[in-house]
Amino acid sequence: MPNRYRPFAAAAALLGWLALALQLSLSIQLTVANGQGALAGVWAYVGYFTILTNVLAALALTSAARGPRGAVSGFFTRPDVHTAIAMSIAIVAAVYNLLLRQLWQPQGWQIVADNTLHVVMPVLFLLYWWLAVPKTTLRWPQAIVWQLYPAAYFAYALVRGAVNHWYPYPFLDVGKLGYLHVLVNACMVLLAFVVVALLLVALARWQVRRSSNTAALPAQP
Repeated sequence: MPNRYRPFAAAAALLGWLALALQLSLSIQLTVANGQGALAGVWAYVGYFTILTNVLAALALTSAARGPRGAVSGFFTRPDVHTAIAMSIAIVAAVYNLLLRQLWQPQGWQIVADNTLHVVMPVLFLLYWWLAVPKTTLRWPQAIVWQLYPAAYFAYALVRGAVNHWYPYPFLDVGKLGYLHVLVNACMVLLAFVVVALLLVALARWQVRRSSNTAALPAQP
């Protein structure tokens, strides 16, 4: 990543970590108030795709700000990893703002956490991806590989739900909808992931072509 974008990545990473810490605190406060204890709050917290994806985004931005200084930061600075996270956080924003936002009315600091994790961080990460991530190595088949993450989350959510009968999102609630309906919902969401992934690769290839054409123009006297 060009050095001029590292301050941007650092600021976005800091905001992401602060929002994640705030949401964890709110989750623990809620379960303690309900008599379930702090561990129940942590367990619920790590059940959400929003949280897991924002953790990945914060790790990628932190790694970009520091530079590849080891195996972990090297992994999170890879263009394909950045793009997979961009795909996922775009879906986080779309699903929440189009389908879930109207289902509840957050108050106080929960409004801040919700909007930071579902609006601000997706916008910042996608802007960072557009400005700073090198895209010459991105290929169409990678869009399919990136679906391993949402597919793994789907399996994870179902296993968790089978154990404690709690599902993080209404469209994954097997207790109310049944496995067939949930599977259909999951396939529709997965299709959205694929569409966004293909769109990102298309944008990346367009950006690379545009940069190449601009570089090939003769210098003006």
